[in-house]
Amino acid sequence: MYAGFNLDMSDELELFKQAGNTIYNAQKKKISDELSKFLLDDGSLNGTDMQNNWFPQIKADVFISHSHNDREKAIALAGWLKRTFDLDVFIDSAVWGSADELLKKIDDRYCKNPGSSTYSYEKRNFSTSHIHTTLSTALTMIIDQTECLFFLNTPQSIDVSSVINSTKSPWIYYEIGITKYIRKHEPDRPKGIIKKGMFENAQDLTIQYKLDMDHLYDISQFDLQKWQGLFTKYNQNHPLDVLYGMRKLLMEHLVS
Repeated sequence: MYAGFNLDMSDELELFKQAGNTIYNAQKKKISDELSKFLLDDGSLNGTDMQNNWFPQIKADVFISHSHNDREKAIALAGWLKRTFDLDVFIDSAVWGSADELLKKIDDRYCKNPGSSTYSYEKRNFSTSHIHTTLSTALTMIIDQTECLFFLNTPQSIDVSSVINSTKSPWIYYEIGITKYIRKHEPDRPKGIIKKGMFENAQDLTIQYKLDMDHLYDISQFDLQKWQGLFTKYNQNHPLDVLYGMRKLLMEHLVS
């Protein structure tokens, strides 16, 4: 991963939901189909194979971290990124449902109390900890492989009633936390020339969040529109390099 962005997003990308749904449904099907292979008849699970193949053949430029209640916004954003910049996007909620479905299958088969419809507390704790640990490892792997992360900062993901911003989602807490410590590496591609004056009016960022997000860069709906305009005008550059230039991440690319 190279950079993370704290995105204050409105609902102005609704027109791209259909394109985003195509991406979302394809990812969810791939993940669901792959996970079903690891539930074996003999009662065993190959945890190593499962974590390595949780996201089968999914390659992404951008990872979108979001609240479950913001799924439609994330889907619309994914559609916009694909249609506008041809960027491949990973939508993290595509895995949550699959993880829950896999847990339900495991619990129904192995965790029910004999002769009852209830579940064993101890067995359920064991199955949940196993799946969530495996999922966390797989999420770390794909965040590491993607170039950047967008966090949808909305009242659904951040508790605005608290003086110090916090989240009630363990997955948001994990995903944003891991981006602070994961290895950072610059994109391995030929450097385009950013034309003089391209970012003369770019605003500096001010980060004020306390949810361990000081390493993320603030962007807004206005920034998304500005990004699109700059890429259209200077389309000899990779779209993410244009975004990084806006946020003053690739100042070495500016020419006098």
